[in-house]
Amino acid sequence: MAHLKDRRPQNIDGDIYVDSSCIDCDTCRWMATDTFTREDGQSAVSQQPQTEADRLAALQALLACPTASIGTVSPPPDMKSAQASFPIPIADNVYHCGYHSEKSYGAASYFIQRPEGNILIDSPRFAAPLVKQLEALGGVRYLYLTHRDDVADHQQFHDRFGCDRLLHRDDVTAGTAAVEIILEGADPTALDADVKIIPVPGHTKGHTVLLYRDRFLFTGDHLAWSVRLHQLYAFHRFCWYSWPQQIESMAQLTAYDFEWVLPGHGRRHHVDHTTMAQQLQKCVDWMKAQ
Repeated sequence: MAHLKDRRPQNIDGDIYVDSSCIDCDTCRWMATDTFTREDGQSAVSQQPQTEADRLAALQALLACPTASIGTVSPPPDMKSAQASFPIPIADNVYHCGYHSEKSYGAASYFIQRPEGNILIDSPRFAAPLVKQLEALGGVRYLYLTHRDDVADHQQFHDRFGCDRLLHRDDVTAGTAAVEIILEGADPTALDADVKIIPVPGHTKGHTVLLYRDRFLFTGDHLAWSVRLHQLYAFHRFCWYSWPQQIESMAQLTAYDFEWVLPGHGRRHHVDHTTMAQQLQKCVDWMKAQ
């Protein structure tokens, strides 16, 4: 939990604050943009919540913080309501799980509720309030892991729900050796009519992305929206396998239609299919220039 004695001086006065344990993962800043900002390499409260919606978003960010670096001066009477709000609806039957894990450096995870079997995308913290809510939504049939970095508490979710885990062979490590479904090769894999898993080596050798209903692309650490550049981009500084290979993988994505980019790290993005195709091509051109 956050400690008031470690409250950063960059916080504005008021109930909610960030302490010095912040790892600058950006989670709170994109979840509650009106409350949190970046100051001197860490997050801080720039404005105390002004509305009930702002307050809820700030408490959701508090719960999602992977290092419990956000705190309140007084015990929040509305914390149970904030806990019950997870997973947070994004669009249709797609949700943001919250409860980011420090093991994944604060990566976001997602949940798809569907009659064919619910899918958890990358692993959040195994937090009791979230687990309870996932059970109420029908549990987890598949735990799809985009790559080796964002696996967090995958074993606990498997043990609780009996879900089949999916990960590409090239990203299997000692900690994920027991996954039930190992993806192979460079060709896309259709889980069913609505779900396609596409290999995109680059960030890691075995990185894949998941395309759902030709609308939602869950991208792990392969593709995200940059607020600073105001465009889609890839993490050049954090490419652990091959930047040329990642450029090629990104170019291959231009053959697919989607309107949502839902990343593990970086900001999510939503535009129409035509605009997304144009922005993706701009991303490929930008990558080639790096």
